[in-house]
Order: sequence, then C-alpha cells, then structure tokens
Amino acid sequence: MSRPAVLPGDPPGGRRAMAVWGIGVSVYFVAVIFRTSLGVAGLDAADRFHVNASALSTFSILQLLVYAGMQIPVGLLVDRLGTKKVLTLGVVLFTAGQLGFAFSPSYGTALASRALLGCGDAMTFISVLRLGTRWFPARRGPLVAQLAGLAGMAGNLVSTLVLARLLHGVGWTAAFAGSALAGVVVLVLLLLFLKDHPEGHEPEPFPHRGAAYVRRQIAASWREPGTRLGLWVHFTTQFPAMVFLLLWGLPFLVEAQGLSRATAGELLTLVVLSNMVVGLVYGQVVARHHEARLPLALGTVGVTALLWAATLAYPGEHAPMWLLIVLCVVLGSCGPASMLGFDFARPANPPERQGTASGITNMGGFVASMTTLLAVGVLLDATDENYSVAFSSVFVLQALGVTQILRLRGRAARRERERLVASRVETVHVPA
Repeated sequence: MSRPAVLPGDPPGGRRAMAVWGIGVSVYFVAVIFRTSLGVAGLDAADRFHVNASALSTFSILQLLVYAGMQIPVGLLVDRLGTKKVLTLGVVLFTAGQLGFAFSPSYGTALASRALLGCGDAMTFISVLRLGTRWFPARRGPLVAQLAGLAGMAGNLVSTLVLARLLHGVGWTAAFAGSALAGVVVLVLLLLFLKDHPEGHEPEPFPHRGAAYVRRQIAASWREPGTRLGLWVHFTTQFPAMVFLLLWGLPFLVEAQGLSRATAGELLTLVVLSNMVVGLVYGQVVARHHEARLPLALGTVGVTALLWAATLAYPGEHAPMWLLIVLCVVLGSCGPASMLGFDFARPANPPERQGTASGITNMGGFVASMTTLLAVGVLLDATDENYSVAFSSVFVLQALGVTQILRLRGRAARRERERLVASRVETVHVPA
C-alpha cells in the first residue's frame, strides 16, 4: 500500500479546518516554549537555586514525569470531553506554572511550578492530534501530525532565540513572567474560535460508564499491536534530541566541548531548524508511501547512535566543530521520527479510541527522556562531570527500543492489513 485508506465519512478539510486547527496548534506552540524554557536557563537555574547537576535534572525529570503520567488520563479525557475543554484546562495550568516559575523564591516552589507546567503541557499535543483527525481526511493524517510537531519545534526555536536573550537582558523574573502573557493570548483565541469538529461530523454517541469505560478504552488500545509499536517507535526516536534540547545540550557544549554560550545556542538552534525541515520531508514521504514509516524510524535511530558514538569517542580534547554540527543536524531528525509512532497507532484504532491510543504512544518518548535525564545527571555527579560516560546511557535505551520495535513490527503490519481490507469492504457497501 502506498497511501492510507480514504474512509467513508472523512471530514472535508479546507481553509476553515486550517484556521480552527491553527488555533489548537498555537496552544501547543506556546506550551513548547514554556516546556523548553529551562533548556536555555539551565545554568542560570543552577546558580539561582544553588543546586548540582542531579538536582538540576530533577526540574526536567519531574516535568516529564507529570507529562508522561498524564498521557493516558488526558487521552481518555479528550475522547470523553472533546478537544476544547481539555485544551482550555491545559492552557490555564501551563500558564500558571510558567508564572509561578518566574516568581519562585526557592528550589521547592520552582519544582512545584514545573510540575504544574508539565500537567498543562500534557494536555496539548494529544488534543491537537485529535483536532486534526476531526477536521482533516485520514490520508492527511501523517502530514498534519508532522506539521503539528513542526509548530512545536517553532516554539522551541522561540525559547532558544528569544527567551534566552530576554533572560540575559531583563533578568529571570521579567523574562519568565513576560512569556506567560502568551498563554493568556492563546486562551482568548481558544475560547472564542475553536470548535471540536465541523458541522455534520459529530462523533457518534459512545457510552461512558466510569471505571469500566476507562478499563475498556485502555485495554482495547493496548491490545492493538500498532499502538504498542507506536509507543516503542516514539520511545526510541524522540529522547536523544529531547534530552539535548530540554536540559543537557547547553552544559555539554559549554562545559565538555569548550564552546561559548553564544555558539552553543546557535547549535541548539540548528537542532530545531533541522527538525523543522526534516519534519516536512518525513510528513510528505509517509503521506505518499506509508510503508516508509519503519525504515525512516530505524534509520533515524541508527544514524543518531552513530553520530553520538563518534562525538563521545573522539580522541581529541574536544570534538571538531564539523562533527558537532553534523550531530545537531541529525538530532533534528529525532522529533519527526518520533511522530511516526502516531502513524502506527492511528490506523490501528477507531475514532472513539484515538485520544487514548495517542496518549499511550506519546508516553514512550517522554518516559525515555525522563529516564535519560536522570541517568545523565546521576552519572555526571558520580564521574566528576564525565559527559562521555553520562551520555552513553543513550545507547542503552536505544537498544531496548529497537528490540521491541523488531519484535512487534510483523504483528502490527498483519493487523493493519486486516483493518485496511475491512475498511475497503465497508466502503464498497456504503449506500450511495
């Protein structure tokens, strides 16, 4: 098969779909700015709160722990309540978290603020994916998902370029409090203009009966090999770049590679720009050639591992600039590759389970990121800041993920072929 099936009852897409979906994406854009703001403020946070590497990593670990833990509950909420209500709650929470972080007087209150931010952030991406499936035809799914990821990377770019300058220009409190105003803006847009679905495409009523409904949704989604394959694809591909951008990239480039903050910031920006370009390419390729999903995912993992190994094992005191540039370009492909996980989970589940399945899939990369953030921080403290040893933990998680992908790929492919045949039969028998 070269394209996803065109299913009966597909929404029409069009300009209105782009406008409504764009509002949801703008919420995700702001959430990513807030999520990645610590990545450009890691060294400042260490000085402000007087903490070591392990304690510094706890900021991001707690944020990701909350994010990952919320994915299945958020998926269930999106399936039950719809996109608008869940996004509204998310905006309120992540804006409050960013504002709280701006005024935190101590390490403890700053931790609580990042946890609140992570809770709100957790409600955005799955909601945007669900919004895309409600407003665009199924064949547009891979491209729409990659474009959503592209918007997230644009948010990362803003935090890297704009927030970093604000931080060193106007100071900690003014920079973080000022950025929180973006949350207020998207909240107003969301309340005024966002709709869950176009007219005539309301979802069929589905019984919601408390704990029994929750168990059914989770169990039915997990039984699908495509959902589990999507989770492991997301797990294996996303975390190297996430760890680099979210916290440890700047310290690695400055302290281990001897670069200035300005040069390190430019390399972080390169990761984001590479992500945006590769995201467009991957989206177009998968939209036209659905069978390219797994080769793209595994190829990204292999090249990422190769470049990390070359950088960490370089015999000189510092890796040469050309190698660091190539590493950052390759890290930029990790985000788009992680989006391929949703392209395995989406066709494996009916519309009423899309939020739950996306939540399960989205847990993968954030669990891996959280684990690696902790491992790097602990190993840095244990080895007197030996970054080569600390970042070697990347290879352990990659090996685990690739093993699971190879184990599940056959079952997922067979099940997807069965669903495709069934959908074609259903299309043939739909009355004119």
